[in-house]
Amino acid sequence: MKRIGFIVNPIAGMGGRVGLKGSDGKETIELARKLGAVPECPGKARIALKQIKSSYTGDVEIITYPDTMGEYEARDTGFEPTVIGEIDSGETTADDTIRAASDMRDAEVDLIFFAGGDGTARNIFDALGEEKVAVLGIPGGCKIHSAVYAINPKTAGDLVVQYLEGKVKDLKVSEVMDIDEDAFRKGIVTAKLYGYLYVPNEMRMVQNMKSGRGYSEEAALDRLSGYIADIMDPNTLYVVGTGSTTKKILDKLGEEGTLLGVDLVYKRKIVARDVNERGILDYMDSYSGDVRMIVTVIGGQGYIFGRGNQQLSPRVIRRVGLDNIIIAASKPKMLSMFGKPLLVDTGDEELNDALTGYRRVFVGYEDSVMFRVTCSACD
Repeated sequence: MKRIGFIVNPIAGMGGRVGLKGSDGKETIELARKLGAVPECPGKARIALKQIKSSYTGDVEIITYPDTMGEYEARDTGFEPTVIGEIDSGETTADDTIRAASDMRDAEVDLIFFAGGDGTARNIFDALGEEKVAVLGIPGGCKIHSAVYAINPKTAGDLVVQYLEGKVKDLKVSEVMDIDEDAFRKGIVTAKLYGYLYVPNEMRMVQNMKSGRGYSEEAALDRLSGYIADIMDPNTLYVVGTGSTTKKILDKLGEEGTLLGVDLVYKRKIVARDVNERGILDYMDSYSGDVRMIVTVIGGQGYIFGRGNQQLSPRVIRRVGLDNIIIAASKPKMLSMFGKPLLVDTGDEELNDALTGYRRVFVGYEDSVMFRVTCSACD
């Protein structure tokens, strides 16, 4: 019988759709709840477990922590888990995650399977250190800079099955990264390498570490942002997503954009800054004209939705319309993708499916390429 240690960080990712750019700290979680945030990580964990339940034909035991740290999700998906440890239900902490990972290592599970974000990955590393223990993350946080996560929850379940069946045998050393969330909210990205974990070695199913821009692409980015700014219709409302590329476009308009937030632009001026999902929808409710959305590509990973821009929720994307999405990324960034597809992970498989296929990516002045977009429903 195979044994999986299963951990859920129930609060990971709660700050995303309400525009808080992270979930670290009790005060941040309390604010997220006041803004209407609901837990998203448990639902993503269920998707991954359902994939294991439906695909793995061998015997498997799920060893997990109580209540919201994995027990509920395991039972909801048809498993009868072995529950160990103790927690204060509803008040989980980083120490709980560290203790859970330590206990599962001591129980000699075949793999530790966890749902969370970069902070959760750090907690797992704090527990395991340099020990060669197989781990895999289900992406559920706001940032996801680390390279220890599958590309989406369904793929995470698929990779666990392949590992348990011996179809993927090797483990690769993968980076655990995290950033200073306080600095992040001020527009300063300071990613730090905290250590390495051992992840099943299947590069098509595990995302890369997020990469930044190099100095060599400054000229390309300047031309691209100038072009997108030039073609923006003053009578259209633009929902401008997160990232240095989109901020550069707003710079070209003479506006001070939010590097790590979503801004709304009308008449070529920012009319709402750093808005969350509710703010975007409320503004569109009061607006009757054309709406378009501008997003960019996360360098090194290839995501256009679902990483760092959860404010652009399925409801927002549907309201804007799939044909009204502008994707802009510099040519050097797209060349660095080495032919890999762009990725979406909106948390809504029907929408993911609708977003797949070939989509135009603007890469320079009057220059674009067609790039394939894929998702969990396409795997």
